Amino acid sequence: MRDLFRFLFRQRNNLLFLALMGISMSLLIGGNMHQRAQAISSSNSVIGQIYTWRHDLTEFTDLRAVNQQLAQELAEERTRNHASTNDTGKVTLHVDSAREEAYKFITAQVINSTAHKERNYLTLDRGTLDGIHQDLGVVGMNGIVGVVRDASPHFALVTSILGNEIEYSVELSRTKHYGLLKWDTGDPATASMVDVAKYVQVHVGDPVVTRGGDHVFPAGFPVGTVIAVHDDPGSNFHSITLKLAEDLTRSGYVHIVFDLLGSERDSLQARSVQP
Repeated sequence: MRDLFRFLFRQRNNLLFLALMGISMSLLIGGNMHQRAQAISSSNSVIGQIYTWRHDLTEFTDLRAVNQQLAQELAEERTRNHASTNDTGKVTLHVDSAREEAYKFITAQVINSTAHKERNYLTLDRGTLDGIHQDLGVVGMNGIVGVVRDASPHFALVTSILGNEIEYSVELSRTKHYGLLKWDTGDPATASMVDVAKYVQVHVGDPVVTRGGDHVFPAGFPVGTVIAVHDDPGSNFHSITLKLAEDLTRSGYVHIVFDLLGSERDSLQARSVQP
């Protein structure tokens, strides 16, 4: 209490000035209609601006929760889609919902990432406690992202498709001819599709999707769109440039893919090659 009195005594001149200014403003506003109207208008403007800031802050906070909810709902929808349908060319076979799911998608948030290095990675806020392990595919809201390289109890490190460590099996959606996705453009927005023979008709605008069957991504998942096709006279293959479907230069939510029938498929394929 003694320290408070000492502080007030030291600030007595400032406090007296503020008190006199407050009394003067009160007398000025109270005795003049024009000044009163101006004061009310100014105070309303200030209060309105404060309410606007509060609304924007609340809306921004709510937006994060909404985005997370939408990402979770999309993960559930993707799980249902890959559990209930099986695309076989022109015919779509609807599988009984009582059958075992083929893929499961869980939501994760990108908390760190790179996009302009020779090898690029992402860090997710999910880890081994959530069942995450190596070699799981990761997809974004619009296309593929990469493959889980390592995981700790609470985090996962993902090898981005923007790198030269892994080449992914992809196919032209229109013709079903397949090749490999390779990031050799140095541009985080584009990549190449290689090993597609020259006799295959490839057009600008053709969509490219995942081929599936590799434990990583479901078949038919968006990869990108053809934006250029070049033919080297000395090669038997097209040089195809794709515009990637997923923007890997921004953070957001992704889905980690679990291939629930992968072990059964591998076991069957292993038996088929035994002598």
